Amino acid sequence: MRFLADESCDFAVVRALCQAGHDVTAVAKVAPRAADETVLELAVSEKRVLLTEDKDFGRWVYADKRATGGVVLLRYPATARRTMPAAAVRLVERYGERLARCFVVVQPARVRISGPTER
Repeated sequence: MRFLADESCDFAVVRALCQAGHDVTAVAKVAPRAADETVLELAVSEKRVLLTEDKDFGRWVYADKRATGGVVLLRYPATARRTMPAAAVRLVERYGERLARCFVVVQPARVRISGPTER
C-alpha cells in the first residue's frame, strides 16, 4: 500500500511499514511544516493513505467534509507507544485496501473504521 506519513507520525511506524514492503513517503521530507490542508491534498493527489497522530484531521474530514485517500489516526498513550509500529503493520496486513478512503482510528487493542471519506 501507499502511505503519506504526517510529521506527527512516529518515525518508527514509517520504518516498520517500509520494512514490511509498503511505500511510505514522509511529509517531513517532501513538504516540511506543511499545513494540514496541504498534507491532505498531497495524500489525495498521490493516492496515498495518510498516517497521522494529529486529531485535527478528523475535523478536516468530518466537519469540513474533505475527501481523502484515507486517514489512519494512531492514538497511543506514552505507555503503549512501543507497540504502535507493530500494530500499524498488523492493521495493514489485516485490512489492506479496505483502509483506502476510510477514516481509521487505531488504539491499543482497538480499531475503528469509518468510511468511505469521499464526499
